Amino acid sequence: MYETLRRKVLTLALAPGAALSENELAAALGVSRTPVRESLILLAEEGLVQVFPQVGSFVSRVDMQRVADAQFLREAVELAALEDLPETPDADVVAALEANLARQREPGIDLEEFFALDEEFHRGLLELSGHDRAWPTVVSAKGHLDRARRLGLYEANTPEVFAGQHESILSAVVAHDVPLARATMRTHLREVFADIERIRARKPELFASNSGSTPVRRNVVVWE
Repeated sequence: MYETLRRKVLTLALAPGAALSENELAAALGVSRTPVRESLILLAEEGLVQVFPQVGSFVSRVDMQRVADAQFLREAVELAALEDLPETPDADVVAALEANLARQREPGIDLEEFFALDEEFHRGLLELSGHDRAWPTVVSAKGHLDRARRLGLYEANTPEVFAGQHESILSAVVAHDVPLARATMRTHLREVFADIERIRARKPELFASNSGSTPVRRNVVVWE
């Protein structure tokens, strides 16, 4: 249940700021209120849900400080991992990454499919360095970052740009050009911020103001 609701939040099926009703969520998912309540508590601990007594529960708006913190962690892990690349990368892992890139380049690719391939590509790069067990830690810390990345991807609808950056990173990795791989990776990971600022200027209601104000309850978002 927690994973189901978390995915709804991360994929924006439950939009930033959306009100959450335990009764309506339970009915939509075909479960009792108890697992829904327990899942919302876990999501609140993760910063993806906010609970206001006497008002209700809401999907947290995208918090730019949390985005920046997750970006810092992700850069620290992924750039450091590149320093541990072996002279001869594992051929099977490289082949899997190349197949991943080919799928990223498919015309008209669904954006959620592209996002999943993007995640697997970065996990695969960590595997090349022997640090893929660090990936779950990164994933658990980047909920706000992932929502911001999706907002940017949906806004621009240009997955081919990111696919091209992935290809450049892998080329540098295979050539064992670590400085180039690091520089390309850093640019790639920071690409999201330009998109975020454009979206925040037009849709400030999706982002936290950090004022601590209590939201006004509106109808819960329910998906098909």
